Amino acid sequence: MKFKFQHIFLLLSVALVASHEALPLQEDYWRSVLPNSPMPKAVKDLFHPGKSVYVGVTPDAFPIIYHHGADENQLRDNQNVTLFFLEKDLYKGNNMKLHFFMSAYDQGSLLPRRVADSIPFSSEKFLEILNRFSVNPSSKKAKIMKKTLQECEEAGIKGEEKYCATSLESMVDFSTSKLGSKIEAVSFETENETPLQKYKIVKVKKMSGEKVVACHKQKYAYVVFYCHKTESTVAYKVAMLGENGAKVEAVAVCHKDTTAWNPKHLAFQLLKLKPGNIPVCHFLPKDNLVWVPKY
Repeated sequence: MKFKFQHIFLLLSVALVASHEALPLQEDYWRSVLPNSPMPKAVKDLFHPGKSVYVGVTPDAFPIIYHHGADENQLRDNQNVTLFFLEKDLYKGNNMKLHFFMSAYDQGSLLPRRVADSIPFSSEKFLEILNRFSVNPSSKKAKIMKKTLQECEEAGIKGEEKYCATSLESMVDFSTSKLGSKIEAVSFETENETPLQKYKIVKVKKMSGEKVVACHKQKYAYVVFYCHKTESTVAYKVAMLGENGAKVEAVAVCHKDTTAWNPKHLAFQLLKLKPGNIPVCHFLPKDNLVWVPKY
């Protein structure tokens, strides 16, 4: 009984710290390191756990691991939506069939660094982690958490520098260490319903050179970002208008060199391409960030 109460106390402590302390502490840190870069709304939303918006692909299958191939289910489920596209498709007036939809997964809280750093984050400590959060080792949630840890521990592809950030502070530190202090974070924004429909591109703005850091939120007991810096990558802000009148400010990332990707990656199968130098692009989900130099 004592053991059980200890776990309940830990969970309550983490939740209370996240809700009452995280936002002021992490906003202060953000302002101190990035005084000229406002915190995106998508980041602030992470202090209030809820559902996430994904783009055209099931959350379990969002293809951020470039050396992973796609299975038949992923290919079948994404035939009728624009998940990947070519850089030349980013022009005013073009129409794309997109689906920005909600994930039903409990996203957890964004923890302050002092709390996140006190919790183990490695496959070697997996059972200890499950015990801390009272997660059944045979549950679906445990399987998802294990997958996240494994992906964080895998080596990146050639030219990719990766890091899994367990707090906002560590994500900021990784991004500034790779791009310098004059950077900004950009994310998807909309106030409208965004069902599966055609979206017309209204405006396209290139945001960077060919160095960006993209951070993708992972499924875990609390918020974890899979961040990676890749060469020969550019980012765009893309304003779009849906058939239902929905206004969307999306973020597109284009990879100009895919020679190190798995030949069976979902992008190649959908676009009928092979790894090489044809720029492959995709939009980022709502709670993903792209960090770019700020000029």
